[in-house]
Amino acid sequence: MTVWHWVRHGPTHARSFVGWRDVPADLSDTAQIARLRAHLPSDAVLVSSDLARARDTAHALQTPAHHRLPHDPHLREMHFGIWDGMHFEDIAARDPDLSRTFWENPGHVTAPGGESWNTAAARVQSAVTRISNAYPGRDIIAVAHFGVILTQVQRALQISAYDTLSHRIDNFSVTKINWTCDTDPVPYINHLP
Repeated sequence: MTVWHWVRHGPTHARSFVGWRDVPADLSDTAQIARLRAHLPSDAVLVSSDLARARDTAHALQTPAHHRLPHDPHLREMHFGIWDGMHFEDIAARDPDLSRTFWENPGHVTAPGGESWNTAAARVQSAVTRISNAYPGRDIIAVAHFGVILTQVQRALQISAYDTLSHRIDNFSVTKINWTCDTDPVPYINHLP
């Protein structure tokens, strides 16, 4: 069985939308990183988004036994377009109807200059399928982002995007998804070791 261990990158402390904008992660909590490393399979395939916050978190988690794949731009967070870097209140003031619909009816609604939930989910799914096919039966650790992880929760649980958004995905949390298992596809979401 191919098992994905989705890890959300370290915190950025940003108080605004952060999508494709490349901001660093705070990796100063070495005790939390050590607990996370100990929780994850030591001989897994390791991949991350190409954004610094995910890439650097993956580097902090990497052990000599991991098979490190190149950083993958398909695992980037959702592209928020011109909203990236804006505070939530500013987005609501600028685009009141669109911003409300973006979260209340996720799917085909697109941020200005960005991408929709469905577009992001398809982008992520292409990478997951490619990597799963290349490493069948392996444990795969993927260090990525809130939205990326939730697209895979949605796929595995076969629920709506709206229902998926009710899940928390904390920094340094692990969400385990059994890629080829129908009976227990998501053993846990947002586990903090």
